[in-house]
Amino acid sequence: MKNALWFVLGVAGGFVAAHVINKDPRGHEMLAEVDARISEFTDRIGDAYREQEARIEGLAADVKGAGADALEAAADATTDTVDAVADAASDVADATRDAVAKAKNDTDSPAH
Repeated sequence: MKNALWFVLGVAGGFVAAHVINKDPRGHEMLAEVDARISEFTDRIGDAYREQEARIEGLAADVKGAGADALEAAADATTDTVDAVADAASDVADATRDAVAKAKNDTDSPAH
């Protein structure tokens, strides 16, 4: 609680000191220079933040594109695999059908 009281007194004292300094023309000029420096600093920080944000957004877009490409490649591979399995199953079914038909013909035909 004691620290909070000292903090409040320090903030109030700072406001009073700034008000007194601001009344003098030289003090007013000095505070204007401090304000300009603070504004310049915050502008630089803001510019750096926006630059970093744009860089991160670019990286995120690259990752998103790579993920979409990988998903598309996986979908294509899956489709190709399904088609190959379907073709193989059809070939096996045809071969089985032919073998059954041949076996039936062999049993139906009279022996020599």
